[in-house]
Amino acid sequence: MILHELISLDLLRLVWWLLLGVLLTGFALTDGFDMGVGALLPFVARTDTERRIAINTIGPVWEGNQVWFILGGGAIFAAWPPLYAVSFSGFYLAMFLVLAALILRPVGFKYRSKRESAAWRSGWDWALFVGGAVPALLFGVAVGNVLQGVPFHLTNALMPIYEGGALGKLFGLLNPFGLLAGVVSLSMLLMHGAAWLGLKAEGPVAARARRFGTVAGIVAAAGYALAGLWLAFGIEGYRITSDVPANGPSNPLYSTVERGGSWLMAYADRPWIALAPLCAFLGIAMAVRGLRAGREVTTFLWSKLAIVGIVSSVGLTMFPFILPSSSAPDSSLTVWDASSSQTTLFVMLVATAIFMPLILAYTAWVYKVLWGKVTEEDVTGSGHSY
Repeated sequence: MILHELISLDLLRLVWWLLLGVLLTGFALTDGFDMGVGALLPFVARTDTERRIAINTIGPVWEGNQVWFILGGGAIFAAWPPLYAVSFSGFYLAMFLVLAALILRPVGFKYRSKRESAAWRSGWDWALFVGGAVPALLFGVAVGNVLQGVPFHLTNALMPIYEGGALGKLFGLLNPFGLLAGVVSLSMLLMHGAAWLGLKAEGPVAARARRFGTVAGIVAAAGYALAGLWLAFGIEGYRITSDVPANGPSNPLYSTVERGGSWLMAYADRPWIALAPLCAFLGIAMAVRGLRAGREVTTFLWSKLAIVGIVSSVGLTMFPFILPSSSAPDSSLTVWDASSSQTTLFVMLVATAIFMPLILAYTAWVYKVLWGKVTEEDVTGSGHSY
């Protein structure tokens, strides 16, 4: 028996669906607080020294955190080619805005302190704000649109056709539910960034971050609850009405999909997935409580739990769908019919088993070395600070 045949195709598909969720959650947990700090920068820091303190809490780690974003994109490209083709073409302008905003971050970090000019530094501070707030908002908008279904269809040759012009695609994403999901994403990461500043900064910066983080957490909880009610009563779900062999070919057109009912019917079929939203609400509540009480490490951990709950609730609710089609439901992409080949998934799994522990070990080592608060003396007395 060939080695890769030791693991069945259906199991490999399920494993890579889980790994994709892990990578995207890892991105939200790590680069999420970077973006949250950037989006909070104009509000928690009033002097140049205070802004430098906030920036230097994330300066040494943001590049490593962004690796999770690259890994997630690479996993989509290699493990789920149809998903990559449809989402990156349909969301092209939105992705362009995200990448443009993310490009502002390294430039802002590197150039901000090159000149003493207040106007120069203020301009780069706003660039860091855009680099944090815009991706945090648009990632949520994208998730909101995925839950509603994306207007695409597949030809008989499996060529994806996305309906609407370039600007129509962009402005079509900015619908009410998509914007609500964006608000949930932004407020969630603002809370996470505030928890990080409470852990790594001190004085006025940490105190202001806790106040803003408390408000952001309340907004995140309210928005998440409203989104759940909207999904229950205002947005149709998707369901497969034909037999789909989990070991079958990667051809979405082999299955029959219908719209109707609610996404939340998944909780009746798989009651255990209710743990995800419970973790989300519990994490937000305890993070807000910790921010108000001035706790540090536990607040940051509770914030992480909230993010895990929110992100995982989306994937678990939609399973087995990964990108439903609103205009041609039979073209919807699912875990069972939109993957790469068995050999590709197996080789990728072996590579992941080798390199993922190395990435985690290096990341843990970096955070251990850089543990501790950023003080005013650190940023004014060191030539290596931003």
